[in-house]
Amino acid sequence: MRKPVVIGLSCFLMSCALGPDYERPKTDAAGTFRMAEAQPDASSIANLAWWELLRDEPLQQLVRIALEENRDLQRAVAVVDEFQARAMIAKSDFLPGISASGNAPSLGRKTTFLVPGFSNPFNYYLQGNLAWELDLWGRVRRSNEAARAELLSKEENRRAVVLQLVSGVAESYFNLLQFDAQLDIARRTLQSWEESVRIAQARLKQGMTSRLDTDQFEAERANAAARAAELERQMVQAENQLSVLLGRKPFAIPRGRALTDQVMPPAVPAGLPSELLQRRPDLLQAEQQLAAATARIGVAKAERFPRISLTGLLGVASPQLSQLFTDPASFGVAGVGFTGPLLNGQALGFQQEAAEAQAKQAVAIYEQTVLTALREVEDSLVAVRTLLVQRDAQLQQVTALQSALRLAELRYKGGLANYLDVLVARRNLFEAELSLTGTRRLHLVSVVQLYKALGGGWSPDMEQPKDKRKG
Repeated sequence: MRKPVVIGLSCFLMSCALGPDYERPKTDAAGTFRMAEAQPDASSIANLAWWELLRDEPLQQLVRIALEENRDLQRAVAVVDEFQARAMIAKSDFLPGISASGNAPSLGRKTTFLVPGFSNPFNYYLQGNLAWELDLWGRVRRSNEAARAELLSKEENRRAVVLQLVSGVAESYFNLLQFDAQLDIARRTLQSWEESVRIAQARLKQGMTSRLDTDQFEAERANAAARAAELERQMVQAENQLSVLLGRKPFAIPRGRALTDQVMPPAVPAGLPSELLQRRPDLLQAEQQLAAATARIGVAKAERFPRISLTGLLGVASPQLSQLFTDPASFGVAGVGFTGPLLNGQALGFQQEAAEAQAKQAVAIYEQTVLTALREVEDSLVAVRTLLVQRDAQLQQVTALQSALRLAELRYKGGLANYLDVLVARRNLFEAELSLTGTRRLHLVSVVQLYKALGGGWSPDMEQPKDKRKG
């Protein structure tokens, strides 16, 4: 008869926990992405590991350095360690609290027990104390739920930092490649303008042209030189910015493939919107924060009910050290402790209301994070699609302008055209080549941003190749 009663009481204590149980809020993250192409059987690009997306070997090495030495990531790892310890502290509330104390008087009057069976400051004594809270209302269990959720939230934050770091290094690297390409264009254009100035000066000496032609060509040469200097400055500053991401002082960043030789997947399927809820770190982080806020409602409710604890005291005490461990020196007591709110009941009620309001805030944050994630994916999808079209159109424009410049130069050298034809053609080609380079960089960045928006590379085993962790 006694055994079923004990089992039933245990089940009651385990199941009784005040406050709501966490449930994921319903969202509209279903169906398909509006700007995604119809690829129902294609795996999402987010399922790729980052080194499978970024095929440039020097870029991969830079990412590995960042994952090892970036200070923001080191801080995020330390935060996870902190909340791991906090979770263990909360878990220890399930265990009895045991403490010990002792006394060895050196001054004063030594007497027998002031109260028979218990120690006093004039005795030699050793005693142990035990206190174990019976978690009738689930305060400790809800507190542990909140601690676990907070730990998982910090772990997802660490994964978000990893994803942000991988994408940030890639985007900064592509910026460098853009500046390299544009600087090369500016220098080639500068050489062309210098050749045009030389020809114009020769024609001026022969009386075949006016001083106006030479001045215009020299002005365009100076413009190209200024643009080259500006691009060189931007390139060095971009190297310095990337160095900070790598956790190192500014240094010359090694390059691999040129901007035009970068390899990206020919197709970038997005997958399903609902997959974001299981993969994207910031969504998982917001969800765990909501779970923690929900659990704290139960903690606040339980605080309004009495706490019942099992207490015990066991020890030995004697006015003489030689008699400390004899039978008459031992003492002990056990009982049930009871504490409950009296005059602060109203304050505890407001505390519960505050916890409920915090949970509502967490719901709004989670739902807003879902909407932001969906918008970022849609923005990246439309960017990838339109930038491909824009790149092809600009490539055709550059090809046409290259042909126009060749014809203008031939006609100018043959005296069939004036300097304006060459000036306009070369100026247009210069700007078109710079724009094409920028579009190529934007296309690469848009693929990386889509990968990031989809939560790619979020799994811990995707942080770096296992066979290439050291570079």
